[in-house]
Amino acid sequence: MTFTAQDVKTLRETTGVGMMDCKKALTETNGDMEKAVMYLREHGLAAAQKKAGRIAAEGVAYATVIDGVGVVVEVNAETDFVAKNDKFNDFVAGVAETVAKEAPADLDALMAAKYAKSDKTVAEEQQEMILVIGENISVRRFDRYTKGLSVPYIHAGGKIGVIVNMEVSGVTDTEAVTVLGKDIAMQIASMRPLYLDTASVDATEIEQEREVQLRKAIEENKAKNLPEDKARMIAENMVKGRINKFYEEICLMNQAYVKENKLTVGDYIAQVAKTLGGQIKVNAFTRFEKGEGIEKKQEDFAAEVASMI
Repeated sequence: MTFTAQDVKTLRETTGVGMMDCKKALTETNGDMEKAVMYLREHGLAAAQKKAGRIAAEGVAYATVIDGVGVVVEVNAETDFVAKNDKFNDFVAGVAETVAKEAPADLDALMAAKYAKSDKTVAEEQQEMILVIGENISVRRFDRYTKGLSVPYIHAGGKIGVIVNMEVSGVTDTEAVTVLGKDIAMQIASMRPLYLDTASVDATEIEQEREVQLRKAIEENKAKNLPEDKARMIAENMVKGRINKFYEEICLMNQAYVKENKLTVGDYIAQVAKTLGGQIKVNAFTRFEKGEGIEKKQEDFAAEVASMI
């Protein structure tokens, strides 16, 4: 069976694979389009396995609400260029939709779940994306909220994705609550809180911080030649202030609100709730930053050029 340039073009548009690979696939399958697609998938999957070991620290963090379910996901690729690819972003949106609909218990369950936009599993669809994009693609993590009101926020085209989950009662102005939620999400994206409030902070972490600050304060008081008991008492008072400062850095409710720094975030939420005539409480939040904690490969351009020569 023969094939034409149009057949090559059609196969390329169908699979997203390069022109020469499409031509080779049609040659190997005697111009049979369906067999050529299977040929590329088989060889693409093999190629995907080779790519799987490559570091994927770029990509996007994506947040959305689907049928009342708040979802935030991170999907990684090898280069930031891929984050601008429409097919990649459509895949990310499909992963988020799958999380919303299938309620996977963990990442393994998500990868085994039926992908929302096809009959394949998420894992199989990911392999297809590796074939089409030509880079290692990896669904890294997700979070999901089913109760209350969730507000999504995406910063800098997918560098950071945030979901804020709130409990609201007695408020009819849902638009105002959504605006509040977005403001809080922007605060989270900018100020990187680790905890919701002081009650959420791990007791061990606080005790460790207290010990560090106490040793520092005692050392600082040594130069004043104070009696030991008085020096320790002063140091302990210093530590109380420093722990409060520590809370202000790591707890969302204790942070200064970025749009009105004379108020804490907690105070601002209470103020808005009072104005709207109801109750608003932030239950939880999730902040994903793409590539966070992944050690990126350091490229040596000069060495690469030298090796090519």
